[in-house]
Amino acid sequence: YGASNIDAGWTMNIAGNTYFIIALLLIYLPVIWFVTDKVIEPRLGKWTPAPDAAVQAGDEDKPLTAEQQKGLRMAGLAVLGVCALWALMTFGPGTPLLADGPGTDGDPWYQKAGPFFRSLVAGFLILFLAAGWAYGAAANTINNHRDLVNMMTEAMKDLGYYLVLAFAAAHFVAMFGWSNLGLISAVHGADAIQSSGLPLPIVLGLIVLFSALLNLFVGSASAKWALLAPVLVPMLMLLGVSPEGATAAYRVGDGATNIITPLMVYFPLILVFARRWQSDFGLGSLTAMMIPYSVWMLITGVVLMMGWIFLGLDFGPGAPAHITVPGTGG
Repeated sequence: YGASNIDAGWTMNIAGNTYFIIALLLIYLPVIWFVTDKVIEPRLGKWTPAPDAAVQAGDEDKPLTAEQQKGLRMAGLAVLGVCALWALMTFGPGTPLLADGPGTDGDPWYQKAGPFFRSLVAGFLILFLAAGWAYGAAANTINNHRDLVNMMTEAMKDLGYYLVLAFAAAHFVAMFGWSNLGLISAVHGADAIQSSGLPLPIVLGLIVLFSALLNLFVGSASAKWALLAPVLVPMLMLLGVSPEGATAAYRVGDGATNIITPLMVYFPLILVFARRWQSDFGLGSLTAMMIPYSVWMLITGVVLMMGWIFLGLDFGPGAPAHITVPGTGG
């Protein structure tokens, strides 16, 4: 969204945030452990089960049946099979997922692996479809293709909220393109930021905070990105920040407040699970419990984002932090 308005030759890099996400994961793990062990658990105290807790808990803790164990084994074999197929199509001689033809000798590895990165969406679809079908067939939860279709149909119901917003978001993006409002807003926004004298790390930190705030009112991640990207991406490109940098800033803000917004699609599901163990556990209890996680993740994410831009580290293979936009001279 929006990047092609500034650079017509730009193409989406599906692995553009890989390095940043790995760093975020390595930082979040000890932070989440600290919040859980030092903040949340002491606040909750010792859990006293209700008389009917065993009924509410269900049978999730029971040992796996023979059919379930067989299903897991078959699902594991299906995963290995799909991974082996993709490895063969990537590293085998003359395979389609590696661009190693004439004229590519001097290209970096991530450019040669471009077809592989672009195939990952289809690869994950086949991976999960094969694993799910193998498990269901072995565990006797899927008897024919109709059962599989019914399960997929049931799962698609969760996308209803997004599909409604996507209709409005699509018109919003189209009108931005027709009117050039996105480009105009980006230019004026970039000029305002430049005249303010704020360093780029501070600008990216503020964008993270804005994304986190917006996430409290718009639940769908795709809908939020459709609203922000037409202005945010070209504006940052004019300031010398790559589209992958804009995506990374959005990811940090969106991920930090997902756990405290009731608009998150899985929020009711979490409540249902919690009430199996404590019947009076409500919306306020869940939000209050999750706020420390959100605050600490937001703080560490903002610090990482600012430091990443300051150091000019690549966000992923072939995804530099800073770019020079053609025609800007800077």
